Amino acid sequence: MKTISLSDIIIFHEKIVQATGGSDGIRDFGLIESALSSAFVTFDGKDLYEDTEDKISAITFALIKNHCFVDGNKRIGVAVMLLLLNLNNINISYSQEELINLGLEIAGGMIGIKEIKRWINNHKI
Repeated sequence: MKTISLSDIIIFHEKIVQATGGSDGIRDFGLIESALSSAFVTFDGKDLYEDTEDKISAITFALIKNHCFVDGNKRIGVAVMLLLLNLNNINISYSQEELINLGLEIAGGMIGIKEIKRWINNHKI
């Protein structure tokens, strides 16, 4: 799976905040690293998240729930999801309202990693 680096995500977050407003700043670098590496966790020598959609869902969930940044955690989580889908040649179709609702539902604890993957799969074109 193609992914992005810690430095890339920090720059991406800065650009999102500049474009959409809010406070720039990082609460915890370790939480960003944890979110990015969450997709590659193993147990007993096997990947916990087997396919690309699982891995992207895990990263999305962790970026939003870890509150790595001072502001914009939902925005960066959803934006990174879209970027990773694009980098891995997974095409989806969605409305802005659907993306907003996805971010809010993740942040509100209404959906988890499995539901994010289902959302991705339901929006594939």
